Amino acid sequence: MSEVDHSKIRELEHRNFRNDDFWKEIPAWADVSRGEFADHKWQLKNSIRKVEQVEKVLGSKISKEHMDDIKAGQKITPMNIRITPYIFALIDWRDPLSCPLRKQFLPMGSQFLEDHPYYQSDSLGEDVDSPVPMLTHRYPDKVLFLPTTICPVYCSYCTRSRIIGGSTESIEKETYGANQKKWDDVFEYLSNHPKVEDVVVSGGDAFMLTPKQIRYIGENLLRIPHIRRIRLATKGVAIFPQKVLTDDDWFEAVQDIHKLGRSFGKQVVIHTHFSCAKEITKWSQMAMDRLFQAGIVVRNQAVLQEGVNNHVDEMVLLTRQVGYLNIQPYYVYMHDMVPGCEHFRTTLKEAEELEKAVRGTTAGFNTPTFVCDLPGGGGKRHVASYEYYDEENGISVWKAPHVKPGELFTYFDPIHKLSAEAQARWKDPQKRQEMIDAAIAVVKNQE
Repeated sequence: MSEVDHSKIRELEHRNFRNDDFWKEIPAWADVSRGEFADHKWQLKNSIRKVEQVEKVLGSKISKEHMDDIKAGQKITPMNIRITPYIFALIDWRDPLSCPLRKQFLPMGSQFLEDHPYYQSDSLGEDVDSPVPMLTHRYPDKVLFLPTTICPVYCSYCTRSRIIGGSTESIEKETYGANQKKWDDVFEYLSNHPKVEDVVVSGGDAFMLTPKQIRYIGENLLRIPHIRRIRLATKGVAIFPQKVLTDDDWFEAVQDIHKLGRSFGKQVVIHTHFSCAKEITKWSQMAMDRLFQAGIVVRNQAVLQEGVNNHVDEMVLLTRQVGYLNIQPYYVYMHDMVPGCEHFRTTLKEAEELEKAVRGTTAGFNTPTFVCDLPGGGGKRHVASYEYYDEENGISVWKAPHVKPGELFTYFDPIHKLSAEAQARWKDPQKRQEMIDAAIAVVKNQE
């Protein structure tokens, strides 16, 4: 085949979806039929929740060295294990150390780095901006509603690891499930705040709400006159597409509130979370076909992660592929400065360069915006909208004039990616503070 033909194949790679019985490569699931694997109940029942299950399910497919590394990871990670068989079977078990899916959902002890000196368990200040339990109200017309802390999978890079996924060996958490009384308090608050038009229903994950709960939340929000838009946030489409395909009661509940919203002239959409193309298979396409046929808009929000999607080719493929599935690429986030995630973080410069490379590879409306969700509650800002960036020392200074006017916010690159000289300066608390003060002074002197 000529070089030109190879080029054409690469250009059309985003249209190819894995459709083999890949789960049968896992010893414990070698005899599982396609019908069984498609069943959302089978997926939940057979989800991996403990380290011991990893070893039992994989058998000889995993080495003692890798298994010991996974066990060591569980002593450090702020997140418990919960992985659907769908994602677990897609992990490259020939090279789990390098696999982007394993990195996201099953931490290994050898991958961890020391947390940044300025990490925060609530990096985005969601609890600070919470007027009533389960609600964050930061932007004038938008709120974040967290009705549950339960997810179908627990991501190692979770920004809400302080409350999601249950307590671990390294952290105690106050998690919660559905609480209708507290939900009613949220609805009352929203009824009394007429500026609010947009509600993100997240958590946790909307996939884990029952059909009755989805209808209750959806109907109560839609009946508030000034609420115009509801976004159901779920990673489920990416990591558990079988639920969309076979849990008809859940799907019909989502469809019902979507129809109710349309009857009121309001939007009900889904925001999902594909991080890399290896998560996308024929199952993803079938799930999206069902949502698309129902008229439900789906958008994607990814997190920029080292070794997962920080390469141009991977990000371009992801962007094109979700677009091909009728999912609108919406955001790519800089990784939040939360504990246990330093190995995932990239520099601000990397994000800027990636966005430059991605822009122009597909239609503008199908090109994600790369953003930094500012530590301390400044909200989402375009990665190039900082007031000042000290690239040498990895310090950026930002403003959020319509979110928190008059305040300055700082975001820091991972120290291990800086020069040896800069790393040495960061080890000295006095020099560290001097560098930050100097960066802030530059911005203040511009005012």
